[in-house]
Amino acid sequence: MQSTTFNQVNVLQRDISSNSLKYIAIAAMFFDHLFAVFLAQDSMEGILSRIPGRIVAPIMCYLIAEGFFYTSDVRRYIKRLVIFAAISHFPYVLYFDLPWWKATSVIWSLALGLIALTVYKSDKISIYFKVPLILFCCMLAIPADWNYVAVLWILFFGIFRGNIVKQMISFVLIGLIFHIIPSVMDFGWARLNQLGILIAIPLLVMYKGRRGRKSKALKWGFYVFYPLHLILLFILYKALF
Repeated sequence: MQSTTFNQVNVLQRDISSNSLKYIAIAAMFFDHLFAVFLAQDSMEGILSRIPGRIVAPIMCYLIAEGFFYTSDVRRYIKRLVIFAAISHFPYVLYFDLPWWKATSVIWSLALGLIALTVYKSDKISIYFKVPLILFCCMLAIPADWNYVAVLWILFFGIFRGNIVKQMISFVLIGLIFHIIPSVMDFGWARLNQLGILIAIPLLVMYKGRRGRKSKALKWGFYVFYPLHLILLFILYKALF
């Protein structure tokens, strides 16, 4: 009996590293992007197939906020995101068949979210300038995937860092008010599949700050993987259809 109780407690106390979160996000993102184009999105299969992929943006935003506190050079971090946002732009719009001047990838939203968090945490910027600068970041993110929702998630994950309850409450409220409710109102009840973002909550709760084994391959792998997998999926789609 004692052994069973101990094992149950041990399971509850297990955590998940940031490396594991990245692997989960990469896998979920690949299949989400695959299903987004290869399956009809007005079919039941298409609608349900997108649910698991909703965890990707919350995980990415959370890790960006965490990265702000771990990085030794936030300017270099921002620069890296901006560069890969530029690199990912055309693979993104080509694969999703979007006008190149009207849309761009989530990497741009992540970069702006990091900038917004940097502005908020800065001691050199007056509060009277912080609010308009953060709002400006939100405006710049509008054309991007996950737009200002990602910016606000990163910002509040950073503001409430160390308080998982407040982090998750702000995450849910932002997701509901600025993403799920508008999506359902604009596109119908099928967009309730966006509630899949809530699946990310237990994963984020299990993260206790452990980074996992340092790996340059993993550090750069995500940035390289994002545009690369879009290019490969685009080629595959053109070859099959």
